[in-house]
Amino acid sequence: MKLTPKEEFRLGEILVQDVGLDPVSLDEALAYDKSKDEHIGDVLLKTGVIDAVSLIKALAIQFDIPYLDHFPNTDDIDLSLIQNVPINFAKEHKIFPLFSSEEGRVCVVISDPLNIDALDDIRVLLDAPIDAMLSSEKQILELINKVYGRIHKGADLEQSDKEEEYENAEELIDILDLTDEAPIIRWVNSIMFQAVKERASDIHIEPSERNITVRYRIDGRLNETKHANRQYLSSIVARIKIMAGLNIAEKRLPQDGRIRRRIAGKDVDMRVATAPTASGERITIRLLDKSAVLLGLSEIGMTDNILEDIRNLIAQPHGIFLVTGPTGSGKTTTLYACLSEINSMDRNILTIEDPVEYQLEGISQTQVNSKIDLTFANGMRSFLRHDPDIIMVGEIRDKETAEIAITASLTGHFVYSTVHTNDAPSAITRLIDMGTEPFLVASSLTGVLAQRLVRTPCFKCATFVRPTDNVLKQLGLSPERFFDNGYDLSKVKGQPDMPEGTVVQANGCKDCSNLGYVGRIGIYEFFTMNNDIRAVTLEKQDASNIRTVAEKHGMKSLRFDGARKAILGLTTPQEILLATADVVE
Repeated sequence: MKLTPKEEFRLGEILVQDVGLDPVSLDEALAYDKSKDEHIGDVLLKTGVIDAVSLIKALAIQFDIPYLDHFPNTDDIDLSLIQNVPINFAKEHKIFPLFSSEEGRVCVVISDPLNIDALDDIRVLLDAPIDAMLSSEKQILELINKVYGRIHKGADLEQSDKEEEYENAEELIDILDLTDEAPIIRWVNSIMFQAVKERASDIHIEPSERNITVRYRIDGRLNETKHANRQYLSSIVARIKIMAGLNIAEKRLPQDGRIRRRIAGKDVDMRVATAPTASGERITIRLLDKSAVLLGLSEIGMTDNILEDIRNLIAQPHGIFLVTGPTGSGKTTTLYACLSEINSMDRNILTIEDPVEYQLEGISQTQVNSKIDLTFANGMRSFLRHDPDIIMVGEIRDKETAEIAITASLTGHFVYSTVHTNDAPSAITRLIDMGTEPFLVASSLTGVLAQRLVRTPCFKCATFVRPTDNVLKQLGLSPERFFDNGYDLSKVKGQPDMPEGTVVQANGCKDCSNLGYVGRIGIYEFFTMNNDIRAVTLEKQDASNIRTVAEKHGMKSLRFDGARKAILGLTTPQEILLATADVVE
């Protein structure tokens, strides 16, 4: 967008009078604008003086063009309007046709009022007179992805063997930005696009004797979404293998690969794994959204007492901090949150992961590579020569890695890592079972956190119900005290307004894809090492005895923390009972 000096001066006046811009900030921007030959609006955005919405509103006033704040429901937009408007054109110019009037005019929303060429082009594409409105780039791009996604979602190989049914389907995903008309390519792109749209963490493509089933893992639960005819299996597998750089001729052995693409405006890293089965090769794709915002320790659902203990623990100069739980329980997210909490210029932090899920600014991250013998153990051994303050190891899975982690902690380094166990006390017995000496575990381990992820209800359709006595007993709660509201549990952020004596019941609506849940929250159990726990560790006692000692020193079980969150309405009792074992008496 290029404005004349007169137009820039007028825009400045509007920003001061109608948007509330400080005149001093405007004068500074005008001076910078003259020296750098930049548009005043870009300067104000770059310096953070105004936001994009304020600038668009000011431009709407200046050029006397209506400003559109809220778009119509995407399901109500006539898809015939975009049949002749390529998605690449719409994204490049941030322009979109919204609706037609009775007079035959088309209302078009655009982010740049001076992009006359784009307005002329879309007038020709629509073959109709247009009326322009203004909105922000972000809102328009979100609208484009959603509306074009309605067409893209319909691409399915199950319907017919006739390829002409797919010849007119628009390529909706910017993962390739091509106009390839091959139905297999469009189908594969569609399942990736839909997975990102529905916040899926994994895509499972599973062949059977008669068809191919596609399931998405959303908030930890698998949901069946698509089917395709069995005859397309080899083509689908070959297409994904080509994208992941795998050997398409090898069908007898498992293979692992990686796909990096831009999907619906998001940078997505996909880990691909193939495996031969009796019905043919199955494929699992794990999606990592690179644009996702990493959560801090205070945002992942920890109660205040656990949060304070964790912060005290990670401030120590040396030791080992373990996070335990099954695959997909959020262990890496917790470790990243800890690293972000203590990351500073005066600390040398190194990580070795499999894979590196998110890039952390100021931290050196290394990925495991078995082909060149870069294992967790070898990576850690190398790290010790780089004078680290903190080392994060993706997982301790063998005696060698455990011993190097212990050696690092005993020589003045702090080690973060994960172990696959069902609860926190079992982490100690797991290390000993690997062959690590109990006295080394007792002297190096500083704390263990066990966690699970449970789904949070969709409050647009959730209802509040009175729980049965049996459910309360399973949660470890006394029915009499619950209905008398006698539990003195600390509250956490996100508590809805709930009638007394009720819990949340998930139902399902359009906004949550009829699942009843949107998003997840963590439940935790945590203990720090003390003399009593060290004593039972040295005696090689089992996990139940370690739990008894830890609970005497204040550790609360996973189910107790889950019950707390169910009482507060942050999840449902059913989620807690599915995710946790019975309360140990």
